[in-house]
Amino acid sequence: MTDKGSALADRIHELLASVVETAGVELLDVEWNGGTLRVVIDHADGVSTQALTAVNRLVSPILDQHDPISDRYVLEVSSPGVERPLRSPEHFQRAIGEDVAVKLQPGADLRRLKGRLTAVEANVITIDTVEVDGSPLGAPETHTIDLDEIDRARTVFDWGPTPKKGGKNPNKKSKKSKK
Repeated sequence: MTDKGSALADRIHELLASVVETAGVELLDVEWNGGTLRVVIDHADGVSTQALTAVNRLVSPILDQHDPISDRYVLEVSSPGVERPLRSPEHFQRAIGEDVAVKLQPGADLRRLKGRLTAVEANVITIDTVEVDGSPLGAPETHTIDLDEIDRARTVFDWGPTPKKGGKNPNKKSKKSKK
């Protein structure tokens, strides 16, 4: 995200945080990406479509009144999803104990790490890394990373084993041949 986009997102976050809380959810993130303003909300029990609708109805008139974006844009209110971006120390704090994928800034010795996020202290995270730059490690290695060194990070959801090719689809009806 550009500095301009980041500053705009921060300003909108401040504008909307207390209003979103009145709907009983937390404003997790605000993203500005070339014509789309994404407001990401969360709740300990998950986010319902009713909560998404309520937040949309709450924030839309506030954005119209304060007009922080002069151009046309699309407002999108969403939940963080199962694989969610990690941008702030608070995001990392919430993800302790989860599997994460981290891409470091260009020029770093290690570029991509995957593993379990075990700690967040000040602006440093600790990961029990199981994969480095696409190669699995024999045993987990502990890496500490300054948040300023991170280009991108997200939680990783274990989708389970990949289905075998050519396997039978239980939902597909078989055709019987006529003899």
